[in-house]
Amino acid sequence: MTEILMPKATAVWLVDNTSLTFDQIADFCGLHPLEVKGIADGEVARDIRGADPIANGQLSREELDAAQDNPKYRMKAQKSRHAELLKPVKKAPRYTPVSRRQDRPDAIAWFLRNHPEVADSQIARLLGTTKATIDQVRNRTHWNAANIKPVDPVTLGLATQLELDAVVKKAAEKKAKDDARKGIVEPDGPTLEPASETGASGAHAEADHDDEHEDAASHEYDDEGDED
Repeated sequence: MTEILMPKATAVWLVDNTSLTFDQIADFCGLHPLEVKGIADGEVARDIRGADPIANGQLSREELDAAQDNPKYRMKAQKSRHAELLKPVKKAPRYTPVSRRQDRPDAIAWFLRNHPEVADSQIARLLGTTKATIDQVRNRTHWNAANIKPVDPVTLGLATQLELDAVVKKAAEKKAKDDARKGIVEPDGPTLEPASETGASGAHAEADHDDEHEDAASHEYDDEGDED
């Protein structure tokens, strides 16, 4: 059965403008008969404006007349002419000019070296390449592995700076969430180990001891000078 657009709004219109039974409206709109009864009683969908299924191409006048003449008749919805407009458009694979295709391994190598957190699927989508090619570059089994040099995709003209930033940011956020879930905390900067572990406390003690000897020796030298 074809799913209709805005089922509640359609039910509101059918309740207000036809003599169809609650069961007929419920069957056509994919609702429960009690829900349709609630619409008729003003308890459900009070703020929803009715949508004419004939005007938007989801129901023919002949179907409506047949259903009003026969309470047992079940109307069949037509495919709305607006359905194609509301249908999400699937993005086509990214096209890369032939002159740039030999540069893709360099861009892949750049991602693998500088942003290993970026998923292969994201790299493939951005560069218009395949996971197999990414694996070949990673494992150095690519036919041109000896000549591959990491170069960022913006410099190569394979992506814009905004696209690259968006991919890197998304991957970084995902990595941060995964690390937080695993209890891994990235340090804010270089950390210092306790002095007891590095032996620094012993070194400081020896230095203080040497300073005391130097001070004692200088005092003795000063005393001898005064006597002279």
